[in-house]
Amino acid sequence: MTRIVVDAMGSDDFPVPDVVGAVAAAREYGVEIILVGDEAKIGPVLAAQNADRLPVRVVHAPEMLTMEDKGMALVLKARRPNSKNSMAVGIDLVKNGEADAFVTAGNTGAASVTAYFRLGTIPGVDRPALAPIFPTATGSCVVTDVGANPDCKPENLLQFAIMGSIYAQKARGVASPKVGLIANGEEAGKGNELVKHTYPLLAESGLNFFGNIEAKELLGGKVDVAVTDGFTGNVLLKSSEAVAKLLMDKIKEAILTGGLLAKLGGALIKPSLKGIRQMMDPSEYGAAPLLGVNGLVFIGHGRSDALAIKNAVRVAKNAVEADVIESIRSAIEKSLQGK
Repeated sequence: MTRIVVDAMGSDDFPVPDVVGAVAAAREYGVEIILVGDEAKIGPVLAAQNADRLPVRVVHAPEMLTMEDKGMALVLKARRPNSKNSMAVGIDLVKNGEADAFVTAGNTGAASVTAYFRLGTIPGVDRPALAPIFPTATGSCVVTDVGANPDCKPENLLQFAIMGSIYAQKARGVASPKVGLIANGEEAGKGNELVKHTYPLLAESGLNFFGNIEAKELLGGKVDVAVTDGFTGNVLLKSSEAVAKLLMDKIKEAILTGGLLAKLGGALIKPSLKGIRQMMDPSEYGAAPLLGVNGLVFIGHGRSDALAIKNAVRVAKNAVEADVIESIRSAIEKSLQGK
């Protein structure tokens, strides 16, 4: 049985969404859940879930990392062998072979730093990359990196491309993922110095390289993996989420203020709008993998609800069963041998 650690102190409204979503995942997906966090806070929520017959247990972690943990203070909490925060305790369970993957809706920076220091990286990977799923006109696309590495070298983007391609293939079932390099133009030679120097690396990598892409190609579903630095990716992610929310809010506003005919029309198209809302809702994708660390770590939104946590456990389970870590290790080793 796949064993998934869930950081019960991760979400903005911890521990309710974290515990409720994790128990729902244990019930629906047949996984063992290890809830990590303050037992006194987890206990009452867990008791209300009728989970006595489910494979759910609690590992006590009296401390937690928050948005206030930054700089050297965060590094020390992430590295200290005897750290008692929920992220450190949970990730150590993966490191020690007591669990197969770790899921958190906590501070992205804290989770990334803790995973980096406690798990290390896969040999040949310089930096881990956060790789969420973007909805597109034809399905979805893995975008990497979206925030773990604001400043990158071309070699970093090559590694991101290899890892993103393996994840799309193994965990998402894409036979030969098309890889695109985010730039300000489709033609080779466009982009800043990072993009210009990354292009030939990807072209010679053996990946199914599509070439440069703009946002319209990404959202139009032209590629399965989009590669960029963490600064550009983070701006893209937050802008996309903001635009999606703006459009849905404006459609709702137009229906409510447009008079009787608009309300009648709104009632008729409500089922279709529900499908669109689900497609653009980050909760449907659960959490993003932190690719490159030597263990499976998934990071979700701080505002995750129980559905998001349940789906995060699902994507973590899929990655475990697809043996993503070993596949990335083999692909990186092969890339290094080809140099």
